[in-house]
Amino acid sequence: MQKIDKILVGTHNKGKFIEISSLLPEKIKKISPIDLGIKSPIENGKTFEENSEIKANFFCKNSKLVTLSDDSGLEIKSLNGDPGILSSRFAEDLGGFNSAMIKILEKVKNQNKGTDAQFVSSLTIQWPNGKKITETGIIKGNITDIRGKNGFGYDPIFKPIGYSKTFAEMDYHEKLKIDHRQIAYQKLYKKIKVYF
Repeated sequence: MQKIDKILVGTHNKGKFIEISSLLPEKIKKISPIDLGIKSPIENGKTFEENSEIKANFFCKNSKLVTLSDDSGLEIKSLNGDPGILSSRFAEDLGGFNSAMIKILEKVKNQNKGTDAQFVSSLTIQWPNGKKITETGIIKGNITDIRGKNGFGYDPIFKPIGYSKTFAEMDYHEKLKIDHRQIAYQKLYKKIKVYF
């Protein structure tokens, strides 16, 4: 297959688009589905991997471009892994991430079974010929009170193990070096660097 010179970053989430784009080599042109007027698919998978592949397949078929898609979320042990693959929808149903974080903190406090949590990211790259590769990254940590203004989503309540700051208190580049998306991308990069 020929070298990749442009990639559709398969997300409508602006924060995710920036993060995923910054993982890719600078020389590659990053295109948003918003630029092409492509809507998001229905995510009816049962795992992060399945939803990541659903998105990659949908955006790739509709754009005819090599596509990199992500499905990610926060899993909290005391809440039986919730909000998990429904992380974004949980926030949408409550009117935004701030309300969702307040609700999560209430639930964790009421359960009183600890604050263990992890962020999960599954990244899928798909070519128009149907070839695809998926890799998953996990970073473990703990739920904290809402802290910090950086990042997006649930970043203000997640503190990775070995760090005193939440993701939202970290400098953008500091977070990007260690987060779940970076871990998934490094696994993926080993398999796709020949195309860059």
